[in-house]
Amino acid sequence: MAVAQLGGVPVLILKEGTTRKTGREAIHLNIMIAKAIAEAVKTTLGPKGMDKMLIDSLGDITISNDGATILDEMDVQHPIAKLMVEIAKAQDDEVGDGTTSTVIIAGELLKEAEKLLDKNIHPTVIVSGYKKALEKAKEVLRRMAIKVDIEDEEMLKKVAMTAMRSKAVAAVREYLAELAVKAVKQIAEKRGEEYVADIDYVQLIKKKGGAFRDTQLVYGVIIDKEVVHPGMPKRVENAKIALIDAPLEVEKTEIDAEIRISSPEQMQAFLEEESRLLREMVEKIKRAGANVVFCQKGIDDLAQYYLAKAGILAVRRVKKSDMEKLARATGAKIVTNIEDISPEALGTAKLVEERKVADEKMVFVEGCPNPRAVSILIRGGFEKAVDEAERSLTDALSVVADVIEDPYIVPGGGAPEAEIAKELRKYAALVGGREQLAIEAFANAVEAIPRTLAENAGLDPIDIMAELRAAHEKPDGWKYGVDVFAGKVDDMLKLGVIEPVIVKEHALKAATEVAALILRIDDIIAASRLEEKEKEKEEKEEEEKTSEFD
Repeated sequence: MAVAQLGGVPVLILKEGTTRKTGREAIHLNIMIAKAIAEAVKTTLGPKGMDKMLIDSLGDITISNDGATILDEMDVQHPIAKLMVEIAKAQDDEVGDGTTSTVIIAGELLKEAEKLLDKNIHPTVIVSGYKKALEKAKEVLRRMAIKVDIEDEEMLKKVAMTAMRSKAVAAVREYLAELAVKAVKQIAEKRGEEYVADIDYVQLIKKKGGAFRDTQLVYGVIIDKEVVHPGMPKRVENAKIALIDAPLEVEKTEIDAEIRISSPEQMQAFLEEESRLLREMVEKIKRAGANVVFCQKGIDDLAQYYLAKAGILAVRRVKKSDMEKLARATGAKIVTNIEDISPEALGTAKLVEERKVADEKMVFVEGCPNPRAVSILIRGGFEKAVDEAERSLTDALSVVADVIEDPYIVPGGGAPEAEIAKELRKYAALVGGREQLAIEAFANAVEAIPRTLAENAGLDPIDIMAELRAAHEKPDGWKYGVDVFAGKVDDMLKLGVIEPVIVKEHALKAATEVAALILRIDDIIAASRLEEKEKEKEEKEEEEKTSEFD
């Protein structure tokens, strides 16, 4: 509680129960929490990294070594811990990979800053040094970067395989990488001089049962629904597809209306009129030439009967996102009114078929001419394996999309970090002053990546780091990283360990920003939780009274 003195009389500024930490105490507390979060994910880095098992409040289990997933499932409470989770999410949303590296670098930057704070170097000097180091690091990365021809599928495959090397699907990474490259290349489109690859148009459908190798790419869309009527065809070749965002039902009036029927004849006439309206709707669809209907809303039982009679395959209550993917894949236009349906609004596909996958019926729309949306049906032995395969594929799709949008790559295995550290130490001497110490601290922090890779592989980090630094002094040393399988330093380009430059750049940027933000906090004022507890107590008492009354 903050107290001020006014003429010897204490004056309360903050509410009772408010806690406050200031100065060094606040900074050290924040750094300690950030380091704890970084330590939690550190052991998951690299091909030899370990997995984490996370159990939520309902008892559901998640087993993963994906940084963003682990932090998301951890359900942290402290605001600084939440900040660390946020940078992992930002990295995941922006570039789709490198989440663990981002958190580790952020934790190391703060660890190094703590040593400087103990030498009485002001936080703003450290932040300023870190900002200069970041600019230099980005410059080094771009200098190392190798331009890639996006038609070079072999190179794109290597990028995807590197992203999956540390995952549970590592054994089949070559097969899955091939699917990822084909999928992203299919949905990528050229806008002006640049390419755009939005992986939201790659639909991932998970079904347990089968092996990872049973995962398949469909040049079209998979709808997780079944055909609405048993009398409808289950397979339609050379399909003409109508996408309807309107109910195939007799619509109810907007205002409540009452129809007075006083004789059986009137009742019969009413039912016949309803039937005629539905029959007309189906006739319009049939006249347009459609033999497959995907409806976002409901389809009346009678309309289903008429559609089946006309030999039209229909699926109802299709998700909006799936309707958009169908439109991109088949070339159909989504109509919001049955009156607007016409041959021009229809899409095409070689085959629309209902198939049974893992005890569930699904509708496959395949063989679309130049589809701009594709689907991957992911299979795996059990549910958790399928979940992890989905996360791995998402990472692979993301890095391939990154390279298509920004066609530059760097060697992996900690090679860029080792090169950045070498260059920063040279640069620090030129800057001089106290900022020099901060730049050197940044160099030490980024070296945590190759060091952690060595530690997680059971290698001696001191020997590996000495070997790596020596290798980077050679003219072509920038390509050298940690080969965790052979237990030595080697040429990463030769080994095919390749990462998009944008992933590394974004990781450094996000880590530096969060470290700077945390270092600038010197006062933590936490509001009292007393009011919340009182409110909860009152609500509980109210509930008890209500239950007694019942």
